[in-house]
Amino acid sequence: MSRLKRSALIVALALGATTACTDPVDKAAKARIFSPEDPPKVVASAAEKLPPEDVAENPHVARRILGMDAAEVTERLGPHTYKAKVDFEWSTKDAPPVRMSETRTLQAGPGGVSGDFHGQLDNSRDQGLEVLRVGGKVFARNRYTTFRQRLRDRGMAERTRAELTGALRDMDALFQGRIHLEPQGTVTYEGRTAWRYQVKLAEKTEGTAPKSLPKLLDPKNGRDETTRRRLAFFEHRVPKSLDGEVLVDAATSVVLKARLDGHLVVPADKTPEAAELRMSLESTLMDIGQDPKLQPPEKYLPDADKPEGIADALNRFGDPLDHVGFQRTKKGDAGTPETEQDEDDSEGKSP
Repeated sequence: MSRLKRSALIVALALGATTACTDPVDKAAKARIFSPEDPPKVVASAAEKLPPEDVAENPHVARRILGMDAAEVTERLGPHTYKAKVDFEWSTKDAPPVRMSETRTLQAGPGGVSGDFHGQLDNSRDQGLEVLRVGGKVFARNRYTTFRQRLRDRGMAERTRAELTGALRDMDALFQGRIHLEPQGTVTYEGRTAWRYQVKLAEKTEGTAPKSLPKLLDPKNGRDETTRRRLAFFEHRVPKSLDGEVLVDAATSVVLKARLDGHLVVPADKTPEAAELRMSLESTLMDIGQDPKLQPPEKYLPDADKPEGIADALNRFGDPLDHVGFQRTKKGDAGTPETEQDEDDSEGKSP
């Protein structure tokens, strides 16, 4: 190509680029591509103003405050400790009451939504779980077991954190969103000014029409009795009473303390057997602004590629895991400071 033709081509390309840059559509696309990344949804939610004095008159503010997620609470309030106790009592006509209580604890460190935290759940049936996130590393265990590092359960820690601190939100949903808050002035709690609200059961209102969802698929042999009872309760439950109090932080709109007592029934004409549920909730936020200085557990197991029980059974037959392209991780590998006895090299080998 001659120098003259090459110069003409360069000029034409430059003119085309200039024309493209002046196109409003191209300008808008370029602005979107090179715009700063939007902040996480939780950070944006934490920036929303929720005047606590408007709780009684504004249902949107009330639902946002009562259902605030743990991550958003940490963004608004900083480090803190959350403790809650939930008591349940189920009763029917011909059976003794069934009681259970749960204790929930969450220590939230600095760093907001991505910060460290330590959550624990225990109940009166000697069951429980514990989740710890420190420096982005997650460790979890069931009650009485050893911590295990969790590398592949993406979102598990965040879900557990939300569930542990969601007792007030869940109780509001269980009572069909009928928690009504009546203002009782302001009080001082943990050295902070808080709005005090008395809790009452709101009148039932006709909500919007439910979404048209496909019918649930029934198992081939029908639902088991436990599932039928559970579905009947959620479909036919009727809130009878609800009372207590809620303290809302005046500066951050975070619920600092809550005490609720509620009663629900399932009428006998709706199900084969009438049932009642009485439940209570007490939750508090404390040590606000104090860093718990969380540390990883001293002993923990490495993340497991596969359940140990299955791996042990297969290894008894000549280590067939190697034949299908998998290599079992030996106990005591890197990633855990815990020392365990090495596996016997002769274990599971054919004679």
